Amino acid sequence: MREHYDFATMQGKRNPYIKHLKQPVTIRLDNDAVDYFKAMTEETGIPYQTLINLYLRDCVAQHRKLDLSWKTA
Repeated sequence: MREHYDFATMQGKRNPYIKHLKQPVTIRLDNDAVDYFKAMTEETGIPYQTLINLYLRDCVAQHRKLDLSWKTA
């Protein structure tokens, strides 16, 4: 390295974009759900993980709630 670089006196800076980074998670999805998004990948050219993220972000933006109702016998 060049002599005029003095890393001992440098002060670090926090990443200003840290809150915009993605968080890696592990989830288990049904095969048909993954196949659906992979098929959409072939149509759109967008990677399936990106499509899943876009769909989930749209749900957040629209404040969508899952409507579950269990059938009783």
